Amino acid sequence: MRSAVIVDVVRTASGKGKVGGALSSAHPVSLLADTLRALLARTDVDPASIDDVIAGCVSQAGDQALNIARNAVLAAGIPESVPGTTVDRQCGSSQQAVHFAAQGVMAGAYDIVVACGVESMSRVPMGYSSVDQHPTAPLGARYPEGLIGQGISAELIAARWKFDRETLDAYSARSHQRAAKIAAEGGFDDEIVPISIGGSMHDRDETVRASTTVEGLGTLKPSFVDDGLARRFPEIEWRITAGNSSPLTDAASAVLIMSEEKAAQLGLRPRARFHEFAVAGSDPLLMLTGVIPATQKVLARAGMSIDEIEAYEVNEAFAPVPLAWQHDLQADPDKLNPRGGAIALGHALGASGVRLLASLVTQLEATGGRYGLQTMCEGGGMANATIIERL
Repeated sequence: MRSAVIVDVVRTASGKGKVGGALSSAHPVSLLADTLRALLARTDVDPASIDDVIAGCVSQAGDQALNIARNAVLAAGIPESVPGTTVDRQCGSSQQAVHFAAQGVMAGAYDIVVACGVESMSRVPMGYSSVDQHPTAPLGARYPEGLIGQGISAELIAARWKFDRETLDAYSARSHQRAAKIAAEGGFDDEIVPISIGGSMHDRDETVRASTTVEGLGTLKPSFVDDGLARRFPEIEWRITAGNSSPLTDAASAVLIMSEEKAAQLGLRPRARFHEFAVAGSDPLLMLTGVIPATQKVLARAGMSIDEIEAYEVNEAFAPVPLAWQHDLQADPDKLNPRGGAIALGHALGASGVRLLASLVTQLEATGGRYGLQTMCEGGGMANATIIERL
């Protein structure tokens, strides 16, 4: 089987996912199209040689409806002969796009492919294209009490793993501090592609707050409690706030993947090689714990231990997620999201998988590490996990 390599990976800087956010005036098709153009300009690859463009997007409605991958391909001026398709594995959508792209290369179905993702949470709010999860809906026969939102799942994880409020807030403050330090050192500059908005360039993550402290986060009120939920889940102490959750975000990201042979033929130096993949399902009530079995699965498939991995990117949808993962995997906290995570950098749903990949590749290059792992919890109780090898 052929190997699949990463030639380059880029992302936009994050914008707050609300009216007035830095990227809120950008149509998501344009946002992804600009990112695709920037990726191809950096690598000087003939756009007509691309076999497919696979995009992750969660809320495929409104401005993000009707196959945003194909629309972005056309908006980017890429030849009409290049197709595009859009996938939804919830928060892991663009990580799944990466899996499909790399696996297609390894199987011989593709020579050159782009995996990417986009989400404009200011223009297409989370839940805009939601399914009825009431007990009387089709899932009610299996889940008679009804499924719950991710914020409640995060509360249940915090309760089960016994993470108190200070632990959650301390982790969240660390995410901002790490991201702010990397930004101040110019460590994000190579992965961020500037986006022109209203005559100015957006090239700095709008969601990072260097001044974040545990004390400040401690003043925030829980975000998800109400009387009905308090009666249903009496074990919850209600510790999840806006401060220890990932913010609503607008962003896009893209990665150029090809066979190692094709890269050599084109005179391109790959940055990393895909080593192993896994995807797992998990309890849809806890929902966000799938990162644990997905990681165990990918490590087993690779024949590796967690100690052989030199950097981990575990999506910070909520602080309890990476903390529970770290606890169960007995992972080194210094290797966990060393450049900050989604609590600081934002979680633009469909774009986040490739954003994590950009962070992972850059971190391995900066430290000389060989193997990196990324994993992403997903709505409905799922997770993707990927191991890459720096070249």
